Amino acid sequence: MTVPAQPTTATHHVGGGVPGAHPGLASALAAAAEGDEIRIAPGVYREAVRIVRGVTLRVLGEEAGGRSGAVVLAAPGDGRPALEVAAGARVVVDGLEVEGEAADRPAVVLAGGRTEWSGGRIGGGRLEVHGDAGLAMTGTVLAGAALAGMLLRTGGSVALTDCRLLGTDGTGIVAGGSTRVELLRTDIRGTAGSALRVREDAAVTLRECLIDGAGRSGLLVEDQGSARLTDCRIRACASDAVRVLGSSPATEAVETAETASREAGGGGVRLHDCELSGTGGDSVRADGRGEVELAFCTLRDSGGSGITAGEDVRIRVTGTRIVRTGAAAVVVHGSARLTARETVIRASAANGLVAADNAVVHLDDSTMDECAYSPVHAGGSSEIRLRGLRITRTPEHGAHLVADARAVVESTWISDCGMSGVDLADSVRAELRGVAVHRTRNGVTAAGHGPTLLHGCEIADSERAAAVLGPGDQEITGGSLVRAGTAGLVVEPGAAPRVTGLEIRDAAGSGVVVAGGAEPRLNGVRILRPAKNGLIVDSGGGGVFEDCEIVAPGFPAVHLAGSAAPVLRRVRVQDAAEDLSAEPDAEPVVEECVSVRVGSAQWPQLAGAAGRKTPLAAGAVHGAAVTAGADGDREEPEESLDDLLGELETLIGLARVKQDVASLVKLMRMVHRREAAGLAAPPLSRHLVFAGNPGTGKTTVARLYGRILAAVGLLERGHLVEADRSSLVGEYVGHTGPKTQRVFQEAMGGVLFIDEAYSLAPAAGGGNDFAQEAVATLVKLMEDHRDAVVVIVAGYPDEMEHFIDSNPGLASRFNRTLLFEDYDDAELVRIVEQHAASHQYELTEDARDALGAHFSGVPRDHRFGNGRSARQAFQAMTERQAYRVAEIEAPSEADLVTLTRQDVPEAAGAAGAVPGGAA
Repeated sequence: MTVPAQPTTATHHVGGGVPGAHPGLASALAAAAEGDEIRIAPGVYREAVRIVRGVTLRVLGEEAGGRSGAVVLAAPGDGRPALEVAAGARVVVDGLEVEGEAADRPAVVLAGGRTEWSGGRIGGGRLEVHGDAGLAMTGTVLAGAALAGMLLRTGGSVALTDCRLLGTDGTGIVAGGSTRVELLRTDIRGTAGSALRVREDAAVTLRECLIDGAGRSGLLVEDQGSARLTDCRIRACASDAVRVLGSSPATEAVETAETASREAGGGGVRLHDCELSGTGGDSVRADGRGEVELAFCTLRDSGGSGITAGEDVRIRVTGTRIVRTGAAAVVVHGSARLTARETVIRASAANGLVAADNAVVHLDDSTMDECAYSPVHAGGSSEIRLRGLRITRTPEHGAHLVADARAVVESTWISDCGMSGVDLADSVRAELRGVAVHRTRNGVTAAGHGPTLLHGCEIADSERAAAVLGPGDQEITGGSLVRAGTAGLVVEPGAAPRVTGLEIRDAAGSGVVVAGGAEPRLNGVRILRPAKNGLIVDSGGGGVFEDCEIVAPGFPAVHLAGSAAPVLRRVRVQDAAEDLSAEPDAEPVVEECVSVRVGSAQWPQLAGAAGRKTPLAAGAVHGAAVTAGADGDREEPEESLDDLLGELETLIGLARVKQDVASLVKLMRMVHRREAAGLAAPPLSRHLVFAGNPGTGKTTVARLYGRILAAVGLLERGHLVEADRSSLVGEYVGHTGPKTQRVFQEAMGGVLFIDEAYSLAPAAGGGNDFAQEAVATLVKLMEDHRDAVVVIVAGYPDEMEHFIDSNPGLASRFNRTLLFEDYDDAELVRIVEQHAASHQYELTEDARDALGAHFSGVPRDHRFGNGRSARQAFQAMTERQAYRVAEIEAPSEADLVTLTRQDVPEAAGAAGAVPGGAA
């Protein structure tokens, strides 16, 4: 068998005094065959070299017998590049430095073939790659070119790894044609023009790259170009960091790091996990028909906007932060469309979002904070949809809509605005669903002519009116207006809104104010505790008010100015000094209206409802305030602290808890006295952890604790609001925050008691658990309202320790734990006796002994319910007694009320077991 001969390669030397060495590269290349290696000694070789066959050019270092120094191939100065690779050649270049003739001319031209270049340097001119040439370059410095540092227009692929492109007096890299470029850990610094320009059908991929100090844009994409950047930084550009004037269509969204790490393709301009900072213009500016995607990026400290989209651009944004912009953070105009979610906009020097012309914006689960102008501004014929937003801290409106804009705002929190939370003007069409507006000058102002719907919204703590409705087609369904600084609801001249199922609470002025010429229709509206009138209709005003309720107003419940002509149908006034005050020429229609505990009533008086313990004294003076509870009922007289502590002492067991509460009361009384004396109060956290097994009286003590704090003067009302995971955690994104806020709002002035709070701790392995959002919201609210609400979290001891440790905010706010120990057998017997006495039963002595034996035999496992088990045992005893007495033909009264040993359930069974399968 004949073995084929293997091709042989030769080594050729250039310079360095080696015997037989060639004087220059050109002669060595002429002598070299396909695959040969040319070793070059240090020195400067001024010649134009054209490579037409596959060779390797390798710099000869000292270890290979060369002299110390660089190997420089310099252009001869006759207009030719220093190095050229022809079509078909496969070339390896290692460590070579190339110096071109002039900065604005090519120093190296790759006209075809495939070149692998490592190390070295190209200076004094640009690198050109065209035809079908391919290039893989590693660790090379390119510097000193003009017009362009690299000019790429090839059907082959170009890859740069760990390279540096420095000081180009023009554009750093220009990629055109159908070029495919990949840059890995490559820097482009100090270009006079744009750092990277992608045009025609070219596509670039950058990973872990730096673009720094571009004289124009960092990345410029035009025509049908596409770019994908992953984990890159673009900083200190004189103009925009990313400028898109057109792109190929995007076919898939960048959602995760996994998708971002795939090969280039899919079109459009995509940035994943990138940082764009310190630009003189916008961080991202797109026009034409470009498509842009940003995922998990940071855009900060721009002189212009974070994102500007115009014409027919499509932009998708996910998980991105836009911080400290010199202009509006996001601007969308023309017919552009922007979709963003989980995005943070903070510290904009102007608006957070501006939508104009025919733009369409969808923004979900995002945050806007500290904008100098309105965080949301929409005008023209734009269309915006906001869902699950948190908009806070601005000196202007939270959302300002003008002209013909259309808006749908859902499950959104707006707070701390110097002007209105939402301001609707001109012909705006808007729907607000589940929106919470807190601490603004006016809550919602709808003064325009377009249709407006507010559904299930909560507007609280506005400096002035909670809601102002103008002459458009306005409608409010459900929701609440709470603690308005002036009126709860203002209906302006010419307005005819429809208001259904709304609750207006604790307005500092009147509940509803109707201007002259207004004709509102209110149905099922409750007005609770307004400081002035419940309803006031100005001269010339009217409207229909059906099935409404006014409770505890400070002034007459309804006041009608001259010529006011409303229809009052089935209006109920309760706990008022006066139900109706009307000027002589007012002409109301009053049908089936009634009063309950009204001092001076014009309407029929109804007897007080059950449970009302303090009816209003007859002859109450005009305008006298009536104090009422959360449900509109008159509050009980103030409770004595001694009586409350005595009530605590009557509880069975809980010796350790009673001692802890008594110590807290002493501390809080001292704090209250210092505050009353004008002295600084020591730091005191009133929030508590109740750790104990079920049935140990945690809810009972929490209710007493709130009443005690109210008696001490540290809580306004002291009522208890019970909650658990289902009350706080939403079912979809954007639902949890408002849900938690509503529960917290109900507890204002009292105690929020969260049972089984450990269920809010993060689950093992993480995951998309909205409970973490509930905890974060709760911690923030506890800080904002530290003196208005006491939060008590309760649950099993071990689980509660894990819960408190799960969030640093919880650990700092819950620094005191009350341990509720299990009841012993004797205490459980006393609890049964207490139940028996309240239901007119008596236990015999042998029944007590049998109960003690019963409880001593009940397993104290996870099913044991302490007081609950005692109640179940009592229920079982009454059921057994009923079956026993049923067998007596003529039972005596003693038989009917006596519980004996026979009625005690067997310890081996469940606490609630009954004989014969009876239920």
